Amino acid sequence: MKSGKRPAGGLFGKVYLQVVIAILLGVAVGYVFPAFGTALKPLGDGFVKLIRMLLAPIVFGTVVLGIARMGDMREVGRVGLKAIIYFEVVSTLALVIGLIIVNLVQPGAGMHVDPATIDTKSIADYTAAAHKQSPLDFLYNIIPSSVVDSFARGDMLQIILFSVLFGLALAPVREKARPLLDVLDVLMTGLFGIVGMVMRLAPLGAFGAMAFTVGRYGLGSLTSLGQLMASVYAAALIFVFGVLGTIARWNGFSLWKFLKFIRDEIFIVFGTSSTETVLPQMMAKLEHLGCAKPVVGLVLPAGYTFNADGTSIYLSMAAIFVAQATGTHLTIGDQILVLAVLLLTSKGSAGVAGAGFVTLAATLASMDKIPVAGLVLLLGVDRFINEARAVTNLIGNGIATLVVARWEHALDEDRAHRVLNGETVPPLDATGAAAAEAKLI
Repeated sequence: MKSGKRPAGGLFGKVYLQVVIAILLGVAVGYVFPAFGTALKPLGDGFVKLIRMLLAPIVFGTVVLGIARMGDMREVGRVGLKAIIYFEVVSTLALVIGLIIVNLVQPGAGMHVDPATIDTKSIADYTAAAHKQSPLDFLYNIIPSSVVDSFARGDMLQIILFSVLFGLALAPVREKARPLLDVLDVLMTGLFGIVGMVMRLAPLGAFGAMAFTVGRYGLGSLTSLGQLMASVYAAALIFVFGVLGTIARWNGFSLWKFLKFIRDEIFIVFGTSSTETVLPQMMAKLEHLGCAKPVVGLVLPAGYTFNADGTSIYLSMAAIFVAQATGTHLTIGDQILVLAVLLLTSKGSAGVAGAGFVTLAATLASMDKIPVAGLVLLLGVDRFINEARAVTNLIGNGIATLVVARWEHALDEDRAHRVLNGETVPPLDATGAAAAEAKLI
């Protein structure tokens, strides 16, 4: 496991600074040379694909190792139940904050858009996917047609299901299964080694992604629906520093220090608009912070699927924004219904391309009151808003893992405080890792 030391090379050797510089250069190139900036899209996409090729085996390995090493199925159930309760409560708070902010600011009021005049061709794929994805379909599709197929397509829900079942099968016979677990351990070491190589390309990926975004949509798209964008960013900040900050304080650690600890990952996610790009590093950092490996392996991947706090904020705000822009009157009861539907549909979008639009389309279609055609209004700024929700998702899942680990007495709090205070802490050895995991049993 990495010790968390910064790479040599002075100030410019810091990953987060390299990514910030790359983002600024990407904005400049996209603005001055829009055609060239648009052509740089493969740089961002290629970086994300390099990370995604590692996600399936990394999630499989961490979940299997985490569950198998717990041994006691009651421990697995207890950790999973606490994580699910936490996810639901915090996601609900995120939806409520989004609902309150969009009603206070009312970014769509006064637009007077007639739904009948909207060209819906640009959202046809999303609305079609929404009609196909009923709640029953979502539950049914969690079950893979074959294990190989789920790994080939990178379907995280299906991979997590198989990994959980495989870990549960190995847990009762973990002594007999120790050779296999040791092989998985070595495999994970190799995979994290590849992650280290790929992360050297993070500034290049962030540069390409930002150059494409500005080149394709232009800086004008940053201001055309600027009030909605500003509202989403404000809601995200209120949620992070208000809700997550309070949760962190209640659990004995500083949110600000945690944000400094994961600043590399925050800037990479901001540049690429994808939390998947930093999942392996987040696992490594949380373990280095003192979280027991089984808890990290179980909670963090599950959080990526079920705990999208930033996405929840965006979904509630976007739904009401469309209603405001199209002049659709919603009572308080209607808005509560939107929130209730989003509590269900937001969990069904994991692993779906264009998840935000699919979830919104499914929500609006189920209510049959807010015109689905209004989603077209969001296309211009969705890419920019995605940065805020991706960063919020990242921070929320990191905090969730720390909190559940502490609830389970599977967090070395002395080590965590030393790491967060910037003290030099040696990497966890096998003895230290085993001691942290033993607290679970």
